[in-house]
Amino acid sequence: MKKEYKVLMVCLGNICRSPIAEGLLQHKVDHNRLNVAVDSCGTGGWHAGELPDPRSIEKMDEYGIDIRAQRSRKIRETDFDEFDLIYCMDKSNLSNLRAIAKGNENKVRLILNPNTFGKNEEVPDPYYGAGDGFELVYQQLDKATDSIIEELKKGH
Repeated sequence: MKKEYKVLMVCLGNICRSPIAEGLLQHKVDHNRLNVAVDSCGTGGWHAGELPDPRSIEKMDEYGIDIRAQRSRKIRETDFDEFDLIYCMDKSNLSNLRAIAKGNENKVRLILNPNTFGKNEEVPDPYYGAGDGFELVYQQLDKATDSIIEELKKGH
């Protein structure tokens, strides 16, 4: 049996963007019956142990995906060895991750690059915003996770 493939989603606090990305990808992995484990974390540990932001939970509920089992955590050095791919939401997180990757920098990628032809576009942090910020994040990550699923189906 082929080993389980592992994908990690990363944002700043692990309560807004990366929980949505984890929930979307896990939902699609389950639907496609792929042998892939999905997790998320933040580069900062301010919210360790907390549920995702209520607005993230509400947005995912609108699309029929429950992310209430998730708990925030900070990135660990061992994550770079444990996970096969690490997707981050913005250039600041990319820089922070690459600085601590210790030889695993090639695993770290901006999540939108496959859909934006490598333009290094970012998923905006909706935490301080109002209005449809969480909807925009959902739509961007929905497309990005579709691309990830297609790559995973091809055998990574």
